[in-house]
Amino acid sequence: MAKRRYSKRGNKIEPAVMTMSFNLINPRTVSLNNERYYIDLSQCASLLNRRFYRQGINWAVAGFKFITSQDATLGISKLPNTWVMSNSWEKGFRAWQKMNREAMAEAPSARPKFLDFKIFANSEHHGNGVLANQLPASSEDLIATAGEWDYSTYEIPLSDASPANSVTRDVIAVGENYPGPGASGNFAVSLIEGYAASRALPNILEPNMPADAIDASGSVAENWQSALFNEGTTQDSEVLLDLQSQNKQAPYPFENDGIHVDTWYPGGANQLAGLQIHDISTVTATTIGGITKMKGGNFPCGLIEIAVAHQGDSPIITLLVDLIPGNHRGYLCEPMTDM
Repeated sequence: MAKRRYSKRGNKIEPAVMTMSFNLINPRTVSLNNERYYIDLSQCASLLNRRFYRQGINWAVAGFKFITSQDATLGISKLPNTWVMSNSWEKGFRAWQKMNREAMAEAPSARPKFLDFKIFANSEHHGNGVLANQLPASSEDLIATAGEWDYSTYEIPLSDASPANSVTRDVIAVGENYPGPGASGNFAVSLIEGYAASRALPNILEPNMPADAIDASGSVAENWQSALFNEGTTQDSEVLLDLQSQNKQAPYPFENDGIHVDTWYPGGANQLAGLQIHDISTVTATTIGGITKMKGGNFPCGLIEIAVAHQGDSPIITLLVDLIPGNHRGYLCEPMTDM
């Protein structure tokens, strides 16, 4: 009998660039001596490998290396690594798919080959625009030339008597809705705020016990079934009073909880607005070799914000981002739908 041969092609890891180098330019100045730079890993991987990587993947990053000899405080932030962000992205993605699907129902050939749901990280990224995204550089300090990388929009129908049929909205992951026009000239809607507005609120009290529940003692007890087993030393009334008044409300703020009048999802407009802090480090004159390393982790949508705080002129910074080999076209990552 001939020996059966098994192909290992399915386990092969495709070749892909594992280290991305950036010369940080085109910052978003948020205040004096305080700047932000934005990286879209899927855009950079598409350029370095000359193949299309969707933005809707959760990238694994091995680590970061900053090279600069100037004093500065460096910070890395990312989309929140929470179920709220995961569900917000998925619901926004499904709505975008449905919008496109209905529009193409009678013209399926209109579907672009590289149709992809792409979002901005936050209002600062939106304000800076796609043209200011950091692009990878070569060993000769030559920065890659960008291809088409269009961020997604929603076309929201107008229900009033306005002349226009719809209004165009860009998409940001975190923060409030309509923070201001971005580089595109469009206002943006927030995925987290949109998700929060579409969900039911928790019950104010759970369980919502009747007032008579604590009346479980004495000769005219309303809760006579509990009082039936009192033995003189049983403290059922006191225990029931504690149970009625303690630990009945969610341990986080929410709309109509008796105090707050708006939704309070983390990463939205009111609670922990903005991106999630990933790591922070300080560069000083004593930093050996001018090299500062920061930890790796997972980065939803491959979106990275680099914050630089400094005194005087903006520091010249080279950043190396190390990725991890894997089975997703050479990289270790997973679809955002599996986050």
